[in-house]
Amino acid sequence: MLVNEGIRAREVRLVGANGDQIGVKSKHEALEMAQRVNLDLVCVAPNAKPPVCRIMDYGKYRYEQQKKEKEARKNQKVITIKEVRLSPTIEANDFNTKLRNARKFLEKGDKVKASIRFRGRAITHSQIGRDVLERLAKECEDIATIEARPKMEGRSMFLVMAPKTEK
Repeated sequence: MLVNEGIRAREVRLVGANGDQIGVKSKHEALEMAQRVNLDLVCVAPNAKPPVCRIMDYGKYRYEQQKKEKEARKNQKVITIKEVRLSPTIEANDFNTKLRNARKFLEKGDKVKASIRFRGRAITHSQIGRDVLERLAKECEDIATIEARPKMEGRSMFLVMAPKTEK
């Protein structure tokens, strides 16, 4: 952002410190007006003809902009994807443990990627793996929505679930 002597235009459209339009003035005249009230001349719209400049406290303006950016960053939610690995021949207790982990991740607000890796000849029975993933999805349907249905990718099958959002 162009400030004080950094402004290159000869003439500028000047806006006062309280937001009132002063009009088109020479850069030198505008700088003098800003210095009289101990403020800075800041170019807020450099592409306009003539450029729009405002009399303001530039340090305070920058501070408030940084505060706004920091607040915006604080309000952003970082979504992470947690993975739960299953096998096509998973036992009931193991399945329940994986289910409990998946539910915990979903309740925390993370996405869950459930994957099954087929080893050896197990790939010929991919339907068994699909059934396991669909059972997991069915168990989590009260707190999650399915983003990606079970699909094969190489020797693995994936399912992606996201936590349900309250509206």
